[in-house]
Amino acid sequence: MKFTKMHGCGNDYIYVDGAKEKIAEDKKPDLVRRLSDRHFGIGGDGVIFINPSSEADFEMEMYNMDGSRAEMCGNGIRCVAKFVYDKGLTDKTSISIVSCGKIKYLDLTVSGGKVTLVKVNMGSPILRAADIPVIADTEDEEIVGKRIEVGPQIYEMTCVSMGNPHAVVFMEDVANLDIEKIGPLFENHVRFPNRTNTEFVKIIDKNTVEMRVWERGTGETLACGTGACATVVACVLNGLTNDTVTVKLLGGSLKIQWDRQANLVYMTGPAATVFEGEAEV
Repeated sequence: MKFTKMHGCGNDYIYVDGAKEKIAEDKKPDLVRRLSDRHFGIGGDGVIFINPSSEADFEMEMYNMDGSRAEMCGNGIRCVAKFVYDKGLTDKTSISIVSCGKIKYLDLTVSGGKVTLVKVNMGSPILRAADIPVIADTEDEEIVGKRIEVGPQIYEMTCVSMGNPHAVVFMEDVANLDIEKIGPLFENHVRFPNRTNTEFVKIIDKNTVEMRVWERGTGETLACGTGACATVVACVLNGLTNDTVTVKLLGGSLKIQWDRQANLVYMTGPAATVFEGEAEV
């Protein structure tokens, strides 16, 4: 099976052209786990299959490194855009990509015949508790700055879905956070029926934040595009930042804008190819 290793701000995945590589659906979870292993496989935060689509220009079929299916990946979808353009699967610089039935629209910046930067219309943030989902007193409740008991501590969280669930927690120090301990407790907390991604965020100023992320099914990653989007929505809802924010991640920075009048979130960031190869499947 031919593959391409790519990353967006260090959030790395193995990309496979699903039109050329036919893998049975029931074989994919085990294959994903084997390929994602950083010692015995290729190594990555998961695997993304790029498929033909009747709904959009392309489909993104994404799996976490534990073999579980994921709804959306902001860094991953930028790399899908680079993959299809750089490999000549499209010559358009404005394309649509569907993932789990949700279509995103992307604008590509091209230099020297290769995509270097991608702006994604990530759609509207979802704040209704039942739709995220997060267990709340009522299904229509919005979880903004609400208390949650995780392990021995009480935190305040703001919950947002950007196609996948996020719990955003603000704190003074993220650099020294024991994320390997606290991340799994949030991910598997009883209040999150589908588990959750968790963003731990330090406010630097009105235009800049620092973020670490624990992704469900993967663990800590160097970046999370949907998490960066959810973080900025949470920042604005809590009155902590302006509507356009630079989110500093372990693997780089993303520019996030929440157009509140249109209720749309835009993410702009890089996409890079690391190497290509073939793997036995």
